[in-house]
Amino acid sequence: MATRIVSIAHAQAGSAAPAAVPLGLPEHVDARQHVWRGASGKGYLHRVYSLIECPPLPKASYVLVRRDRHGCWTALHVGLGQSEAPTLNLAQVRQRGAQLGANEVHVYALARSDAARALVACDLRAGLFGALGSEPARASA
Repeated sequence: MATRIVSIAHAQAGSAAPAAVPLGLPEHVDARQHVWRGASGKGYLHRVYSLIECPPLPKASYVLVRRDRHGCWTALHVGLGQSEAPTLNLAQVRQRGAQLGANEVHVYALARSDAARALVACDLRAGLFGALGSEPARASA
């Protein structure tokens, strides 16, 4: 069995850094990040915004979250922004978030097609099934 040693430092020194991927979200808004894992085991890096300060959203997958005073996150809903109008997506996110008592929106905007966004949402729903199983179908009075 032959073995080959590769120097990672040498390989990286000559390569240029990859270009940043535009997310379609404003860069001036401060956002934290959180990784949610789907049923497949794949991790999806989400940008975290408060429900009130969330910018208009492009077509993206998102998780509505309630964060308690101790910093613990509870996923309440996994959804898709499907409109070409980012402000309409934001209005729908805020409405559903208010109905469920969410105070944060975790946005995953790296999927480029409708099919890829739907796959991410399905994977996350399946991975968070236990937490989302008690989600109300509609707001209660």
